Amino acid sequence: QVQLVESGGGLVQAGDRLTLSCTTSASSLGSYGLGWFRQVPGREREFLAAIKQNSASRYYSSHIGGRFTISRDDAKNTVYLQMNRLQSGDSGLYYCAAGGQISGFGLEREYQFWGQGTQVTVSS
Repeated sequence: QVQLVESGGGLVQAGDRLTLSCTTSASSLGSYGLGWFRQVPGREREFLAAIKQNSASRYYSSHIGGRFTISRDDAKNTVYLQMNRLQSGDSGLYYCAAGGQISGFGLEREYQFWGQGTQVTVSS
């Protein structure tokens, strides 16, 4: 069982930068593909970014317009999501997830483990 804990959310201004972190102390994340998702009330959870094992490949949703960067530090069992030029539409609950085999298409069924989420609120 992999327990994921997100952190780094908060209230920011439009145009600001914010970096989210997701870590686990129970298991090594190195053997997992990792992803970030976002959920806004009243809408389905959406895929944002994914990174395969060993940072072999990275994938991004076209909706984030190149503003976000996913990275991982397996020595720290941590995955990051750097978010630049934040917009009010980026507000939501951000989840990280881990899966044994991920395609990069953002399919939730590929991720076996999920964090509880961290809230990001962007004020305009």
